[in-house]
Amino acid sequence: MVFAVIEINNNPALLPGVTLGYQIHDSCASVPVALQAAFQLINGHDPEHRPDQHCSQAGTVIAFVGESGSTPSISVSRLFKKYCNIFQVSHYATCACLSDKQQYPNFFRTISSDHFQAAALVRLVKHFGWTWIGTINSDSDYGNNGMASFLSAAMLKEVLRFISTTLNITILMLYNCRSTATVIVAFVASGDMRILLDELCQEPVPQRQWVGSESWVTDPELLRYSPCVGRALGLGIPQSVIPGLKDFLSDLPLSTVSASPVLREFWEETFNCRMPTNAGPDDTVCDGSEDIETFQSPYTDTSQLRITNMVYKAVYAIAHAIHNALCLGHNSNQCNNLTPLQATQVLDHLKKVNFTQNGYSVSFDANGDPVASYELVNWQVIGQGAIQLETVGHFDASQLKGQEFRIQKVPLSVCSQSCVPGTRKVLQKGKPICCYDCIACPDGEISNITDSTNCHSCPEEFWSNPKRDSCLPKSVEFLSFSEDLGIILVVFSVGGACLAILTAAVFFRNRNTPIVKANNSELSFWLLFSLALCFLCSLTFIGAPSEWSCMLRHTAFGITFVLCIACVLGKTIVVLMAFRATLPGSNVMKWFGPPQQRMTVISFTLIQVLICIIWLVVNPPFPIKNKTTYKDRIILECALGSPIGFWAVLGYIGLLAILCFILAFLARKLPNNFNEAKFITFSMLIFCAVWITFIPAYVSSPGKFTVAVEIFAILSSSFGLIFCIFLPKCYIILFNPEKNTKKHLMTK
Repeated sequence: MVFAVIEINNNPALLPGVTLGYQIHDSCASVPVALQAAFQLINGHDPEHRPDQHCSQAGTVIAFVGESGSTPSISVSRLFKKYCNIFQVSHYATCACLSDKQQYPNFFRTISSDHFQAAALVRLVKHFGWTWIGTINSDSDYGNNGMASFLSAAMLKEVLRFISTTLNITILMLYNCRSTATVIVAFVASGDMRILLDELCQEPVPQRQWVGSESWVTDPELLRYSPCVGRALGLGIPQSVIPGLKDFLSDLPLSTVSASPVLREFWEETFNCRMPTNAGPDDTVCDGSEDIETFQSPYTDTSQLRITNMVYKAVYAIAHAIHNALCLGHNSNQCNNLTPLQATQVLDHLKKVNFTQNGYSVSFDANGDPVASYELVNWQVIGQGAIQLETVGHFDASQLKGQEFRIQKVPLSVCSQSCVPGTRKVLQKGKPICCYDCIACPDGEISNITDSTNCHSCPEEFWSNPKRDSCLPKSVEFLSFSEDLGIILVVFSVGGACLAILTAAVFFRNRNTPIVKANNSELSFWLLFSLALCFLCSLTFIGAPSEWSCMLRHTAFGITFVLCIACVLGKTIVVLMAFRATLPGSNVMKWFGPPQQRMTVISFTLIQVLICIIWLVVNPPFPIKNKTTYKDRIILECALGSPIGFWAVLGYIGLLAILCFILAFLARKLPNNFNEAKFITFSMLIFCAVWITFIPAYVSSPGKFTVAVEIFAILSSSFGLIFCIFLPKCYIILFNPEKNTKKHLMTK
């Protein structure tokens, strides 16, 4: 108020030639003390002046800023109405009863009436779906009338049931837990709320959701009770900034401090010194060098002014009313300060004021109330467990119906921190709707807003990131030539083909030696050729599947392996028939000469070719995106098309392998120094074992490992054939040439 008066007196555009003065009285939040101060204002500090006499003309008091509370304001307003026409502009009396102009014609205020606050609180309760609540109010005009307005509005909208208590029985109710209401609306004065919270913190009760009126919910002194009471949500006076006020509060000369009892006490306690007028011999004397800006205190914190701005607007409203009464109609820069000013004149102009000061609009309706405006504030935890007030919404009665109440941020509840993106809220059983747990979204689902109630599934080819707050394209997976497993398989495939070619070269160079001739050299070359193809066909299984590669990989594998087994079968039959041909009178070998051997191999192979053609024509393999094996990635693989075709190819290979194994097993003990049937038996045993174990491994292997299992089966069975059939021969050819003679081979 002092700052506003000085600012107005220094403003040449407002009340030129007129200087405002002021008196300050402390009511101590007491009705008797407030009335005593009001009499002093009426009577110009004359203690002998009786209230039944006319108002003193010696003083120029025509307006009164205050009172802070509703009950003292009611008493003072009635006094002014009866004995004098002094009007008052309150900055903090919110009782809706004061809007009654029949009873309080001289009362105005810059703070909103509780009629609007009650309506806003009902909107808030309805917004969160609370239908069973407890209510607490101070046993005063503020508390009783405010709660009555709230309950009346709530019943009118049929939004809740309630347990209503006044402050004196509230503590007992909360302690014995007779109430099942976990949401409490408190229309309580700040001082009363401090007493209540002190009691609750003595023996903490289960935390509840507090919904507060503007009197206590923005009081910074009450934030320290949050650990034992919980956080709160409520309506607050809009915060503001008054330019120049911080500098005014900080630039205090020692003379000004010494002249004010309040400032003197504050100064001495802050700097631990005493004013020269009352300093003792052992006291540190305040000398004016003290710097108030070096201390952090509510006095110097002007960042979130609420009630202070209501005082500022009240002073300016009175100044504009006086200006309009004295200065309107005068062309000079001086107001008419010679004519005595009557309070009734100023009162008439106060009803009509409508101005904006530092961005703050000031006007009054027919009831002396301003346009209602509130902030929705929330007690929230910041770093190191500290509590701060966070504005999460607004109520503005000047907006269109239905648009007055807006929530920009989701408030924190008494039970829970805000749920970050990537999580969703799950209500806690038996607790209010604002109490919840934050549950991480499942794989493949996301939430990208704070305090989401649901997680949303990602599109089919997308997957949630680790934080579950956005969808990313799924990674595409296949057996690649560039990965370690692919490189290893390529090395073994190419290595096996080179081994087959190298063996063929050794055989070709020694094609005229007895050991090569004795083991059917032509079928040996056919077998080595087919083995080289078997090794190389495994390469078609590596890389991203395409339409052609899917058809090629299975058919090439089936045909080359049948060619291979057919050659081994032909060699086995030749061994058996060779010994039958040594019997007297036998000419069986004429049916198993080279032409017949070639025809046998070609015939067996053509059957497999026919099976593959039918498979490719009816329902061929094709590339697919496997999205079911793994949820977080896509597997590129080849679908079999017709499973019957695939298993027919494998079954035919298995049939020939079993037949070859049986024949070789029968010929394993034929008398010969180098019996090839014995090695064929071992090779077929390995071959069959590999492919028997392949079937369950193939069926159970996921994703790209299915392809790896198939390649492993091809390579291991091919290496088994080349090692068992050709390694012993190559060893003799290269390292024991003395055994590579006809005489040695014929020796039993």
